[in-house]
Amino acid sequence: MSRIVNVLSIAGTDPTGGAGIQADLKSVSATGGYGMAVVTALVAQNTRGVRSIHLPPVDFLREQLDSVSDDVTIDAVKIGMLSNLAVIDVVADWLDRVRPPIVVLDPVMVATSGDRLLDAAEEGLRALLTRVHIVTPNLPELAVLVDAPVASDWAGALAQGRRLAKEYVVRVLVKGGHLGGSASPDALIEPGGRMVEFAADRIDTVNTHGTGCSLSSALATLQAQLGDWEQAVRSAKSWLTDSLRHSDELQVGQGHGPVHHFAALWRGDGLPAALLPAVTPHLLRDDWWHGIADLRTQVDDLEFIRGLSDGTLPESAFSYYLAQDALYLRDYSRALARASQLAPTLSEQSFWAVSAHGSLAVEMELHRDWLGADLAAPEPNPVTSNYLNHLLAVAGGSSYGALVAALLPCFWIYQDVGERLAAANHPGHPFTAWLSTYADPAFAESTRQAIEIVEAAALLAGHVERGRMWEAFRASAAHEVAFFAMGTAPVAVPVNG
Repeated sequence: MSRIVNVLSIAGTDPTGGAGIQADLKSVSATGGYGMAVVTALVAQNTRGVRSIHLPPVDFLREQLDSVSDDVTIDAVKIGMLSNLAVIDVVADWLDRVRPPIVVLDPVMVATSGDRLLDAAEEGLRALLTRVHIVTPNLPELAVLVDAPVASDWAGALAQGRRLAKEYVVRVLVKGGHLGGSASPDALIEPGGRMVEFAADRIDTVNTHGTGCSLSSALATLQAQLGDWEQAVRSAKSWLTDSLRHSDELQVGQGHGPVHHFAALWRGDGLPAALLPAVTPHLLRDDWWHGIADLRTQVDDLEFIRGLSDGTLPESAFSYYLAQDALYLRDYSRALARASQLAPTLSEQSFWAVSAHGSLAVEMELHRDWLGADLAAPEPNPVTSNYLNHLLAVAGGSSYGALVAALLPCFWIYQDVGERLAAANHPGHPFTAWLSTYADPAFAESTRQAIEIVEAAALLAGHVERGRMWEAFRASAAHEVAFFAMGTAPVAVPVNG
C-alpha cells in the first residue's frame, strides 16, 4: 500500500505495557502501521502474573467496535484476549457485519506467566476460526483448539497445526517457542496443506512477556502492507527476533520482561527491511552502479587504461602496476576470507572462500608469469596501502554487508573495464597475453554472483546499515580509480566516499 495502513487491536490491557493492546500498538507502530485499540478486558497484571480481570459490559464493547468502523477504514484487525462467550459473540457479529480484509486471531488463553485468561468458552473461540484469515496459537493454545494434549515435539506440533487448518479451513501459524532446545521454529500451514517452515535460533532471554501479542499484531500490519502471508510471517518473525535479542536493554519488572519493540528504530534502522521503499531487487544495478558513474568515467579517461588498450603503455609502467597488484592481492585475500567467516549461508561462505583462494593461487600465478623474479621487489605504494587499509578496516568490524560491499568494486569495475580491454586485444598487441585474461567467463560469473550476494545483503539490511554498505562500496570504487591511475600520472581522486 502507498498509504499508512490502519490496524485495529481488539484485546485486553496490560498496565506494564508489555502485552495486550499496549504491546499491539507498539508493534503496529514499529512495523509501519497506524494502531487503534478496542478494549475487551481490563487486566491487573505485571511481568510476574495476573492479579484480576475486569470485563466492561459487552454493550460498551459493541459501541467501541462500531465507533471505529463507522469512521475509519480498517486495513487489518488483530484479535487478542476474548474472556468469555458473550465477548466472543459480540466480536463475531461485528466481523460478520464489517468484513475486515485481514483478521489475525491470537487465541489468548494462557499468559506467559501461566495464568488462565479465558473461561470455559473454547468452543466459541473455535467458531471464531471460520471468520479469520490466520490463527497464531502457542502450543498450549493449539492443544486446546484441537482438544488434545500439548505437543511435546515439533513433529507433534505440526500435526496439530495441519489438523486445525484442515478442520476449520484457516491458516495456522504454529509457534515452537514453548519447546525446549536451542531452536525456535515457526511454520505457516495453509488450509490446503501447504507448509512453510521458518527456522531460527532461540534467543537466550527471560523477556518473553507479550511475544504472542507482539508477533500477531506485527503480522497483521505487515500483511496489510505486503499482501503475502509468507513474506509477512518472515518479516514479523525477523522483527520479533531482533526485539527479543535487544530486550535486555530494557529494565521493566522482575519477572518475564517485555520485548524491545522499538530496538531497530532507536538504533536508527527503522522499518523492517521488507518495507523499505528504496529497496528494489536490482538495487545495485539500478542505483549503486549509476551512483559511481563519475568514477567509472574517470577510469576510462585514465592514461593507464588508454595506453593498456592501444598498446602504448610502457612495459615498465605495466610491470609496476602488476607488482603493486600482487601486494594488494595478498591482503585482499584476507578480506575475502573474513567475508567467508561472516557469511550467513553456506553458499556465500563457499563463494568468498573460493575467491580468497583464487586471489592467491590463480591471480598470483598470472602475476608471476609476467613479472618473474621481480614479483615482490617494490615497496607498497601509498595508494596500495590506502586501499588495503580501507578494506582491512571494514573487515575488522562485524558488518558482513559493509564488507562485501567494499569487496565488490574489485570484481565489478575490474570486469567492466576488462570487457573493453579484451575487445581491443589482437594478436600483435604487446599485452595480448594479459588482455586475454579479461575475457574469462569464469570471472564474469564470479562477478555476477558477487553482485547478487551484495544485493541480497542490502535487501536484508536496515537503512542505516544499507547506508554503510553504500559508503563502503563508493569508497572502494574511488580506491579502484586511484589504483589504476597509480602506474602513470596520478590524478586527484576522492577516496573517502
